[in-house]
Amino acid sequence: MTKKRNSESTGKRAASAAAKTLRNPAASKAAKSAAGSALTQRKSTEVTGKKAASAAAKTLRSPSASKAAKSAAGSALTQRPGKKK
Repeated sequence: MTKKRNSESTGKRAASAAAKTLRNPAASKAAKSAAGSALTQRKSTEVTGKKAASAAAKTLRSPSASKAAKSAAGSALTQRPGKKK
């Protein structure tokens, strides 16, 4: 099976937010998963996996998630391939 590629990559601000989220001991497991995915894609064409995308969506829906966690989650979701029409 070949790896999927993406033309998107995590920007500086989102990568900084992701790093901040990973250092935060109060951040949820889902937020840290999404942040890790976003950081992995900093200078890469890899795509966000199914589990990381699910964690990112959960983080975006969470009212208690920090702004940094939501930024990282948004970046990770942006790099998830869309459904074919």
